Amino acid sequence: MEKDILQESAASEEKEVVSKNFIELIIDKDLEEGHCTKVVTRFPPEPNGYLHVGHAKSILLNYGLAQKYGGKFNLRFDDTNPTKEKTEFVESIIADVKWLGADFEDRLFFASNYFDQMYEGAVKLIKKGKAFVCDLSADEIREYRGTLTEPGKNSPYRDRSIEENLNLFERMKNGEFPDGSKVLRAKIDMASPNINMRDPVIYRVARMTHHNTGDKWCIYPMYDFAHPIEDAIEGVTHSICTLEFEDHRPLYDWVVRELEYENPPKQIEFAKMYLTNVITGKRYIKRLVEQGIVDGWDDPRLVTISALRRRGFTPESLKMFMELCGVSKSQSSVDYAMLEYCIREDLKLKKQRVMAVLDPVKLVITNYPEGQIEYVEAANNQENEEMGTRMVPFGRELYIERDDFMIDPPKKYFRLYPGNEVRLMNAYFVTCTDYVIDGNGKVVEIHATYDPETKSGSGFTGRKVKGTIHWVEATNAVKAEVRLYENLVDESKGSVYNEDGSVNLNPNSRTILTECYIEPAIRGAKAYDSFQFLRNGFFCVDYKDSKPEALVFNRIASLKSSYKPEQK
Repeated sequence: MEKDILQESAASEEKEVVSKNFIELIIDKDLEEGHCTKVVTRFPPEPNGYLHVGHAKSILLNYGLAQKYGGKFNLRFDDTNPTKEKTEFVESIIADVKWLGADFEDRLFFASNYFDQMYEGAVKLIKKGKAFVCDLSADEIREYRGTLTEPGKNSPYRDRSIEENLNLFERMKNGEFPDGSKVLRAKIDMASPNINMRDPVIYRVARMTHHNTGDKWCIYPMYDFAHPIEDAIEGVTHSICTLEFEDHRPLYDWVVRELEYENPPKQIEFAKMYLTNVITGKRYIKRLVEQGIVDGWDDPRLVTISALRRRGFTPESLKMFMELCGVSKSQSSVDYAMLEYCIREDLKLKKQRVMAVLDPVKLVITNYPEGQIEYVEAANNQENEEMGTRMVPFGRELYIERDDFMIDPPKKYFRLYPGNEVRLMNAYFVTCTDYVIDGNGKVVEIHATYDPETKSGSGFTGRKVKGTIHWVEATNAVKAEVRLYENLVDESKGSVYNEDGSVNLNPNSRTILTECYIEPAIRGAKAYDSFQFLRNGFFCVDYKDSKPEALVFNRIASLKSSYKPEQK
């Protein structure tokens, strides 16, 4: 009996280990049936903006599959629409993919490098009687297309001869026709229940300078025609995309079939990742950037990959986040709190913990010798002993957080107030004896006395205090600017976007504190260095605005989380 239970348990554990998502099951079957011998995946961004957290899921998914199956991963730019593409976006995307750890080695490709093959493919379709040059305007094409319930009708130019189509298409390429005057359309089925198959446009006349090919071309392929060709040329075995392309799959398959590619790629769709109360749409981010509402595409309030990196997120935290989200066919939304949970989990045992006072008020220990500085020992990370300790300066004048003192506190307030005794973290017990206020009634200085017998680590057991507060010694403190971030979107409005396309912005999404004091352990911190500020959260040195003599920190995440991971 016991043996049977153990075997059943072992089998259960083995089953859990080999649990796979639906994409992996498809790949397993394709390998088993010989449809492919080596897995090749790709991430195919359009260089028309910066990548966001949703793209990170696609990058890590595609790269992870290539790694798991010992295959290849391609980074390929779908640069078929020069009106919106910039070299700036190409460079930022390359940097983002590398930062995430997706190694594309020498496998960096551009769709524009295949324009000649795409043109030849279009000519092949014309010769097969599968494509024709159409003179209908864009509005007329829409009118002829029909509706979801009514079939479309054939273009009056659909029955042009192969010779006439070849001649017109070559003249389109040679620039003999005005922009928009002619298009090349696939000849499929105007009665198809799938509107994408109703003689879709596959080439258009457009005089645009391309970031990669310059002015060589005045005709450009449409995405639905170009994408399957790119995949086929590169030997991609599994073209993994999001669910909005599911209805485009029949056209994808039609293109690779009619162009007679051997071992054609297979398109597989998965659900996009929607993050609550953030802005991911490129056109909305672009508008915020152009209107100066945010500080560029990498503003830490955004969830572009470059913004998350600037704020202090790590590749490891994003990988953990994607693993928690999983891969499915069902659309769902994920709480932003889960992303913050992942960065906390990643940093909590790795980063040095230091004392930082963000809203300072001076504390003067009146019975401590003037001019004397001593050093107290503090753990670098209370949860990770291997990180060791450091020595922190302590003296007569300190800074403490303003909300760690109250003149007339409520019940169960255990921090500093007149007559109360607290522990200064890693140092001594102090008792408040007095305070100074300015003409507006604001506390500007607190006086206290310390008990030299109560030094941390001394073994003092004479009495206990209920409150412990952190502090920074005033003469050795490093002054810094600290930026606190909240959601860019105003959650109280109920939705991210208004009917007119504008965004419900949170006016308090960024708070800049210019009078912050941090212990000297952070002196010399460089861009992207991160720390846990005790009781305040995780913070990262801003790469853009911080200087060695004037440090600027971005809050990555507070210490408190509203997200609770599921118990397994």
